Amino acid sequence: MGSVAIAGIFMAVLGVALAAMLAVASKRLYVYEDPRIDEVEGLLPKSNCGACGTAGCRNFAEKVVNGEVIPAQCTVNAPSQNEVIADLLGVDAGSIDKKVARLACAGGVHVAFLRARYSGLRSCRAASIVGGGGKECAWGCLGLGDCATVCDFGAISMDSHGLPVVDADLCTACNDCVDVCPKKLFSLQPVSHKLWMACRNRADGDLAEAACAVACTACGKCTVDAAPGLIKLDGDLAVIDYTRNDLAMRSAIDRCPTGAIVWFDDPSHASKGASARKVLRQQALPQNATPVA
Repeated sequence: MGSVAIAGIFMAVLGVALAAMLAVASKRLYVYEDPRIDEVEGLLPKSNCGACGTAGCRNFAEKVVNGEVIPAQCTVNAPSQNEVIADLLGVDAGSIDKKVARLACAGGVHVAFLRARYSGLRSCRAASIVGGGGKECAWGCLGLGDCATVCDFGAISMDSHGLPVVDADLCTACNDCVDVCPKKLFSLQPVSHKLWMACRNRADGDLAEAACAVACTACGKCTVDAAPGLIKLDGDLAVIDYTRNDLAMRSAIDRCPTGAIVWFDDPSHASKGASARKVLRQQALPQNATPVA
């Protein structure tokens, strides 16, 4: 028998042996997967945004089938779609307090001054590296729209004053805008939290107001008008304890002179108190600074 034939027989025997080993291994290492996981995954939006708190739609499907999360935790799906998932699994869809992204800044270009004009890559992150972006308020929104760009759901648009506007109906609380903002101005808040501090300026009151007409001046009126302990002064900024927002009443914003603290009448629209000065200017403030790049 020739060497070629021997080699052929050896390879055939080896192939049979390996196939048998794989067959045994597949049976011993087999892990059962509930077929409902695929069905649930097919009913999910496949955006893999992480808004549900899991690693993605597949992971969410596994957890909801195992009873670790409720169908309503997928905030991208319409409630009716989550009901379909609940019916499939024979469980209650449940309910959650919807969260939306909120911006802690109201300083558009018509009320906030620039100390320098940024010229370069149109990105908040890039601008923040160059002298902080050029805004007089070091904590203010730079208005270059990184948050709108990164939002896969079209929930953020830029208004005529260079401020992000969040559409609460489209926002899924995916956290992308929170991550991308170099000034850390976005946070996810339950829509039931109606009281909101739309400012992060920690400069002295006079300096803050000189930089932005709608900045918090730490006058302390809101701390007096709110429920005890709900609002306190942290240095030169009024800070809301959002864990106690259920105690909030609209009267807390009534005497705010700049309108830095607001009340959300509905999830997409905030209003100021009666004492807040009216902002009539619609054009950008004059820019007399030297460009930076």
